[in-house]
Amino acid sequence: MVMENSTTPATPASDKAQTPAAEPVITLTPAACQAIKEAMAAQKLTHLRVGVVPGGCSGFNYDLELVNDTKANDLVFSQDGVNVVVDPMSAQYLKGVSIDFVTGLQGSGFKFSNPNARSTCGCGSSFSA
Repeated sequence: MVMENSTTPATPASDKAQTPAAEPVITLTPAACQAIKEAMAAQKLTHLRVGVVPGGCSGFNYDLELVNDTKANDLVFSQDGVNVVVDPMSAQYLKGVSIDFVTGLQGSGFKFSNPNARSTCGCGSSFSA
């Protein structure tokens, strides 16, 4: 379930030019927001960078990183107190993605629901667009 929230541009972490997202590129579930906030507090970092990188058996892997800085032209928005950063190249593959934090018998982690993915690998860590 995705909680509806208003999104506001995040406070920039650097003085580089940024592109505030007119609308969020991705949506975080309440469970994902809580897990991210806990990790950011523990590591004293301020932003979640979400990206797409080449790799995996299907062509692209999701990339999550906690950072303090943003880069020029990053799309920056905030959801439930989590500052999210997406680079413009990744944004085209991530538009409409929902990220959840799940716990199961094999551990816990982030689960991506991507409406743009044509196919995903069996382990769910890579996709093709």
